Amino acid sequence: MASEIHQNDIGTRFLLTVKDDSDFVNISGAAALQVDFRKPSDTVINRSALRLDDGSSVSGVMYYDAVAGDLDEVGNYKLQGRVFLGGGSGTFYTDIHTFKAHCNL
Repeated sequence: MASEIHQNDIGTRFLLTVKDDSDFVNISGAAALQVDFRKPSDTVINRSALRLDDGSSVSGVMYYDAVAGDLDEVGNYKLQGRVFLGGGSGTFYTDIHTFKAHCNL
C-alpha cells in the first residue's frame, strides 16, 4: 500500500534533487538550502533544508522533514527547493512538485 501524506503529519521527509538541465548540481558548498511550500490556501512558507549526508550532495539531493504547522491544511500543495551557491555561482531551483495532504478520520 502506498503511503499518503495526511493533514498535520510531522516528520514526513521531502527529498528534492537540484539539476541544471540534465546535470546534477553539487550542493556540498551551498550557502543556503531552502524549501518553499505553497499551501492549498495559497499561503507560501519557506523552510531551511539540509544536504543528504550519504554523499548525495554531489548529486544535488537535499531534504526537509515536516514540522508542526507545515501540513495543517487538507488539499493540494506545491513544493520547490532553492539552493544559493554563493560566491557568484548562482541560485538553482528544483522542479515544482505537487502533492495532496489527505484528511484524517
